[in-house]
Amino acid sequence: MKALLDTNILIHREASKVVNEEIGHLFHWLDRLHYEKCIHPLSISELEKHFDEKVVKTFRTKLQSYIAIKTEAPETTEIAAIRKKYDHSNNDHNDTSILKEVFCQRVDCLITEDRKIHAKANELGIGNSVYTIDSFLEKVTTENPGLSEYKVLSVRKEYFGNININDPFFDSFKADYPEFAEWFNRKADETAYVCFSDTQQVLAFLYVKTESKDENYGDIAPLFASKKRLKIGTLKVASNGFKLGERFLKIAFDNALRNKVDEIYVTLFHNSEEHDRLIGLLEDWGFEYHGKKSNTPINELVYVKNFHPTPNISSPKKTYPFISRDRRCFIVPIYPEYHTDLLPDSILNNESPQNFVENEPHRNAIQKVYISRSFRRDLLAGDIILFYRTGGLYKSVITTIGVVESITDNLPNEIEFVRQCRKRSVFSNEKLKEYWNHKASNGKWYKPFIINFLYVYSFPKRLNMQALIELGVISDVDSAPRGFEPLTAKQFETTLKASETDESFIIN
Repeated sequence: MKALLDTNILIHREASKVVNEEIGHLFHWLDRLHYEKCIHPLSISELEKHFDEKVVKTFRTKLQSYIAIKTEAPETTEIAAIRKKYDHSNNDHNDTSILKEVFCQRVDCLITEDRKIHAKANELGIGNSVYTIDSFLEKVTTENPGLSEYKVLSVRKEYFGNININDPFFDSFKADYPEFAEWFNRKADETAYVCFSDTQQVLAFLYVKTESKDENYGDIAPLFASKKRLKIGTLKVASNGFKLGERFLKIAFDNALRNKVDEIYVTLFHNSEEHDRLIGLLEDWGFEYHGKKSNTPINELVYVKNFHPTPNISSPKKTYPFISRDRRCFIVPIYPEYHTDLLPDSILNNESPQNFVENEPHRNAIQKVYISRSFRRDLLAGDIILFYRTGGLYKSVITTIGVVESITDNLPNEIEFVRQCRKRSVFSNEKLKEYWNHKASNGKWYKPFIINFLYVYSFPKRLNMQALIELGVISDVDSAPRGFEPLTAKQFETTLKASETDESFIIN
């Protein structure tokens, strides 16, 4: 396999930067899986012009450890269209030249943190072959679970005083904020959300604080209006391929719902690849640039998420976790052996949390994949899904609300099916191939399709089939859902009331 490395990946590999630990993790996997580490001639030219002579010198000595591409892929009409739309500078032009190596299939994948390159790749239809560091690590850890060097332990609340501030994880905070250690120690008896590896290395950290309408925001410009807010005081997630970023944003959103705030905001510097990744993650989930803090030597950026939105039907991520009451609702079955693996927050009382340690990406992700052969395939973005854990009259229960992001149908072959499912499915590659080739009892083959959905909510009170029949949500024992079965608005409302749902995330 040939992995083409973007210029910035190479720069951070050879420089003394905070992100080196993550870059090192990436190169460890590339070497372990015997990828050829390829570099483009344009990257070599850029590196030779780098302002840091140490980077240039180090790169020259290590050039032999890379496979230098000798020629440039040909231009195509598709590449020309991308250039016309996106390329407004010499850097943009070079980025497209690097990307066309993937488009022309001269390399297997490209690894880059540049979001503009990812946008170009998606438009060219090669988004599944262009990775960030984190998404590449997600891919390889999912495909090679036996090679992972550690497990990711479940997120837990912990007192600051019990967390090791000398863990290398916190070095970037200390670099950005000289007073960080003092602030951290003052918080000794307060709690934060933290995730450790099984070797007790910190992998992710989140501190949130609810602020009243009377909070002083004099150092933020433009000035905040008077509102109740949740402040994300500290958030960092190491790039490790386990989707902890989504997991921790879900925790922040849950806190915001619980405390009935009007907005969520976060302040952060914009001076490293690490911050670029965090800004990208926040923007993906509906945070927007507001302004800056004015009392720091290097201005901090301020990002805000409206927590009284109108649900964005075409892009539910932007207004997550809110869903629209006016959308269609479907109930769909999921087998017990896959239920809690895909939806760990909906674990049943008779299941052991120890069996569902979040050491696989799909467990932590908000974005998930459900695979179906249902005859009904007309689901649309924004439609609501209720997941029904099968098990018979008394053991089957309705557990979870999801919202549809998109449907992927008419997949051309098994390879593309596995590729589309791989990141967020509970199935291994072998199981996915088996599912693709499975034939019905009548000997016919029905092509599966993919529902990309967002996990939204776990019902506090679980309703079994008997209760659902009594409530009129299911007609009788023989009417248990086998595919996507539509529910009326009345049946949906009945389910919400009977399950004691907090409906603050459902908007008319």
